[in-house]
Amino acid sequence: MERRTRYDIYKDILETVRRRGATGITRISYGANLPVDRAKEAVEFLMERKLVDEEEYGGNMKYVITGKG
Repeated sequence: MERRTRYDIYKDILETVRRRGATGITRISYGANLPVDRAKEAVEFLMERKLVDEEEYGGNMKYVITGKG
């Protein structure tokens, strides 16, 4: 099995958030097939580049895709 590049991982995360809408980090990690700690790092990278935004829903932090993403 071939290793995924970081860009493949970012694509998987963006696709997961696009499909599911407002999504928590656990669901993102499942969708991108990553451990939660690595999913958090990748989501932070995407947030720095304004591709994903963090919003609060009922006391929980969820991630949504931006127009740029």
